[in-house]
Amino acid sequence: MKHVFLWSLAASLLALVSCKDRTRSSYYDLNNDEPVSLVKDERTGMMLNADTKQPVYIYVNTETKDTIYGATGEVINGRVVRLEDGKYKYGDLKIKQDEDGDFKLKDEDYKRKIDADGDTKVKDGDNKRKADGETGDVKN
Repeated sequence: MKHVFLWSLAASLLALVSCKDRTRSSYYDLNNDEPVSLVKDERTGMMLNADTKQPVYIYVNTETKDTIYGATGEVINGRVVRLEDGKYKYGDLKIKQDEDGDFKLKDEDYKRKIDADGDTKVKDGDNKRKADGETGDVKN
């Protein structure tokens, strides 16, 4: 009887440990300092926190140990700067997503805005482009 109990206990512990490993995230959000599950936003192309739907700016793939830029998926190992407030930064990029669903991205002379209804505005230097999210009409 004692052996059956010990084998049952050992099997239970093994099952718990293996389940715990499967639920562990393989990504880590640097600026929020927590493990994160990611999904790609089809509208903007950015990686989002699967739970909060907020953009993940810089994250680490804990399996490969690569630091990844959430807007493009580019590996940016060694090019991340830690700011005084403890946040991390890559380049001069600024990203903002409003509560109403508007998305804004700014990097030097490049700006992109995507409204909640799908309208897109892009400014790259002197070039401007507008696209209507409903009709697909494009204006340069």
